[in-house]
Amino acid sequence: MITVTGLTKHYGDRIAVDDLGFDLAAGRVTGFVGPNGAGKSTTMRMMVGLTRPDRGEVRYDGIRYGDLQHPARMVGSVLDARCMHPGRTARNHLRASAALSGIPARRVDEVLADVGLESVADDKAGGFSLGMRQRLALATALLGDPRVLLLDEPSNGLDPDGIRWMRHHLRAFADAGGTVFVSSHLIAELARFADDLVVVGGGRLIAAETVDSLTARTGQSLEDSLLEMTAGAAEFASA
Repeated sequence: MITVTGLTKHYGDRIAVDDLGFDLAAGRVTGFVGPNGAGKSTTMRMMVGLTRPDRGEVRYDGIRYGDLQHPARMVGSVLDARCMHPGRTARNHLRASAALSGIPARRVDEVLADVGLESVADDKAGGFSLGMRQRLALATALLGDPRVLLLDEPSNGLDPDGIRWMRHHLRAFADAGGTVFVSSHLIAELARFADDLVVVGGGRLIAAETVDSLTARTGQSLEDSLLEMTAGAAEFASA
């Protein structure tokens, strides 16, 4: 169980995240949705210690992220698909990441195969398409065989086959008992595999419920429901 409690972050006079709280359960895919500027990326950065909250905390099975003995074995995150050095090969990028996290080097070839990059393992990341970089970033997150995946817009740059691959991969991860927390603007696609939703607007929680309960309550499609809930904010992009 991941528990987010009272997360708050200011940038000068602007409130990016305002007293945000929700829970994430194992074996579930939770979509994190809201218009641009809603505070999604800031929230996810606070969840893995890259941004310090002004108030609030995040606990993984009762433990703060900074107190986890082996963070990479609990949480794998993709917050920026451009997180690799363009001059390094995919294999060397993963080897360096594994060494930094105390992960056995044998995991490198395993995750390359898992994300379908074994044929380009010795190519430089700078020549990769955005979709290939998304796959390499996911491979980096999977290195520690984590129990949790936190992914910020992981479908960006993927073609339809790649989007289907990502959907099936994340669904399988959750079905095996993992926790998936994924932000996305592709609402129609997200509706195909998410169990739960956390909806935010202006840094505040709008709703935290199952996809089925939200659509049953509103009597609309998921996309129409979310657009109505965040009326007045930037529009969602549809799949």
